[in-house]
Amino acid sequence: MEIDKLEIDKFIQRVQGMYGRLANLYQNYGSAPLVPEILPQTLVELGSASEIVKLATQELSQQNEELIQTRHLLEAERQRYQDLFEFAPDAYLVTDTLGVIREANRAAAELVNVPQQRLLGKPIINYVGLEDRQSFRSYLFQVQHSKKVSEIVLCCQKRSGEFFEAAMTVGVQRDRQGTPVAIRWLIRDISDRKLPATFFNNDCNLSQGRLKHKYSKAETIPLNPNTIWYVHQGLVKLSTHCETGEEVLIGLAGEDMVFGSSMTALHTYQASAFSNVELVSISLVEISASPTLCTTLFPKINQRLRQTEYFLAISGRKRVKDRFYHLLQLLKREIGEPVAEGTRLKARFTHEDLASACCTTRVTITRLIGKLQQQGTICFDSRHHIIIRE
Repeated sequence: MEIDKLEIDKFIQRVQGMYGRLANLYQNYGSAPLVPEILPQTLVELGSASEIVKLATQELSQQNEELIQTRHLLEAERQRYQDLFEFAPDAYLVTDTLGVIREANRAAAELVNVPQQRLLGKPIINYVGLEDRQSFRSYLFQVQHSKKVSEIVLCCQKRSGEFFEAAMTVGVQRDRQGTPVAIRWLIRDISDRKLPATFFNNDCNLSQGRLKHKYSKAETIPLNPNTIWYVHQGLVKLSTHCETGEEVLIGLAGEDMVFGSSMTALHTYQASAFSNVELVSISLVEISASPTLCTTLFPKINQRLRQTEYFLAISGRKRVKDRFYHLLQLLKREIGEPVAEGTRLKARFTHEDLASACCTTRVTITRLIGKLQQQGTICFDSRHHIIIRE
């Protein structure tokens, strides 16, 4: 049962009217004859109001428990992704487009011998050798216009003044309009390899030369702790189960995204094909041995982290209709495609799927969908895919 604002307002009006009649009854009880119709009517209204309070309390209690459980699950997964960055064996930095450091992991602080917090806000060029700084400035400008992962080898300097040869694998993060918003750097000390300082670009096609595994819609995808899956085509639903046995949607992995049991701390973690999918398996051993592969995968892992945080923010909203609205915005961004009527979701979601993601009941989602259709906010195509209108 879902109690909306209109029902609450009606309930308040009924209770206020009941209280008024009770007050009159008590005032006139000792001085005026008792009207026979007042007491039975008041008791009936009191019983009806008590039943509404009971149902509302049960609904709110159930929703609160579901929200707490989902929040704990999502926070655990978010912490897992944060640990992947923080405790990675190689140095990782995230800078703005001017090269000012926004994030740095422990390995980066150890590499240049600077406390981790003191790296934040510093230009990355401060740790480049003087003879390479002019080339680095030119590279920093050029890399923003490239959509490829690139690598640069140059001389870097620690806080102690010690120099070392560093191989940097660089990727640019862009917003939906394609504007560069951040730059990610994977840095390795390669002094013992004596490589010349050169610039070169490379493409890392994760599907090329690898066996593609196909799974049909609704089929469970096996998870191996020693590998991760890369989605070549289709959409994968990631879910867990709460103590009541109900399924909780915690993520969607679309094309060019990754997932795997090694990327979560949840004890119950399930992946299933939300549509017909083609997947590529990549071993963790191969990833750790390839700097280019690490850099290629890092933004994809970060994409999952951002999605997880969005799911966490959705679950924290008090009103179901707000959770549902923001879920639609997330799906629009992740798997939406433009059509004449607005933005069409590539996958077909059942009311049960949407209820799971919003921590509510299927009946509630059905009612909300009906309201949004009446308002003209959403509609459906011939295959029952949701279309979100602008």
